Amino acid sequence: MASTGNQGSAAKAARVNVSDLERMLAESPSSDRVCLKLAQILRVRRNEVALLRLDKGSLRFIFPPELRSAGVLPLNGSAVAARTAATRTPLLSNTFMRVKHVSLFEAVKLGAEIEDRSQEQMPIQKIISVPVAQSGGSVVGVVQISRKGLDASLAGADFTNEDLRQLEHASEILARMPFMQEGAEI
Repeated sequence: MASTGNQGSAAKAARVNVSDLERMLAESPSSDRVCLKLAQILRVRRNEVALLRLDKGSLRFIFPPELRSAGVLPLNGSAVAARTAATRTPLLSNTFMRVKHVSLFEAVKLGAEIEDRSQEQMPIQKIISVPVAQSGGSVVGVVQISRKGLDASLAGADFTNEDLRQLEHASEILARMPFMQEGAEI
């Protein structure tokens, strides 16, 4: 009997997809709500989603909310998000811990949810980073999905090209969200 409940949950999770983000556009949802939906779609925890917006030539976190006041990332910096925005090139890395990167933001405590506490302050092991660009081509931000853990084997499944494709499609929708416009209320 218990397996039937699990199958129902799995089927419900499988029905969550990027088109759900498209439907949310008309509602002018909060960045928090959109990023939580994105976490569902890509099967990651809340604290494994990051959304940054271009403001005055630098990237500023708009999700997670705990990083909104953490400062900005200059576009000419070495952070993965800055390189993603500057080069307009997506990144998929399942060996991210081996790559030299800025880990300052990984030290910030994220998430009050019980399910997130076990992953608080865990290092990023795997990452997908995608530019968020308007239809005219101008970059308005970056969206990143990560898998965290003590090591890569504990961080979950490797990201796939399908995951990257989904995030690229999601980024096209994110670019049209009101909160992604420079100067918009977060």
